[in-house]
Amino acid sequence: MTLVQNAPAPATATWVPVCAYTDLLPERGAAALVAGRQIAVFRAFDGVLYAVGNRDPYSGAYVMSRGIMGSRGEEPVVVTPMHKQAFSLVTGACLDDPETVIPVYATRIVSGVVEVGVE
Repeated sequence: MTLVQNAPAPATATWVPVCAYTDLLPERGAAALVAGRQIAVFRAFDGVLYAVGNRDPYSGAYVMSRGIMGSRGEEPVVVTPMHKQAFSLVTGACLDDPETVIPVYATRIVSGVVEVGVE
């Protein structure tokens, strides 16, 4: 049973289990290796899950999961720990430089397990 999903997954997506929903702390990120990609998974205080690429495009380091989760207005964001750029958790666009985008992945919860949709 799907309880929470932040965005629809492509029809060709493969759902990969990552961790138990209860393993994720609110407003904190966790890194996971999913189909050979490092992905940062976040759980918001309202329970919504977000998943983005873990690579900071400005530093090249795999640290997005260690970023600060918050919001700019109504937009949920993660701020990179290295250079402090804010990225939308919904679109992946950098709010400080809209031409820079990180990958965004669909998420869902099935029987208490967080799954990430990848192509």
